[in-house]
Amino acid sequence: MLQNILQYVWMGSAAGLVVLVLLHSPKGDGLGGIGGQGQLFTSAKSAESTLNRVTWTLFTLFLSLTIVLSAGWLNRAAG
Repeated sequence: MLQNILQYVWMGSAAGLVVLVLLHSPKGDGLGGIGGQGQLFTSAKSAESTLNRVTWTLFTLFLSLTIVLSAGWLNRAAG
């Protein structure tokens, strides 16, 4: 049961990472300009900073869950 929940969170964090990486813009608006995402924040620096923070948080969650799920620690605890 817990393993299934963690797998769903893992898949959601992977999908979120894909979206967030596509929203990053090295020079222009990138894909973030399509939905008016730039207007949600007061400045471009604030938007990029928030995007970086959320991306790193999701990356850490994704990597941690990858290690836990692939190591089989949950299978040993349940069995």
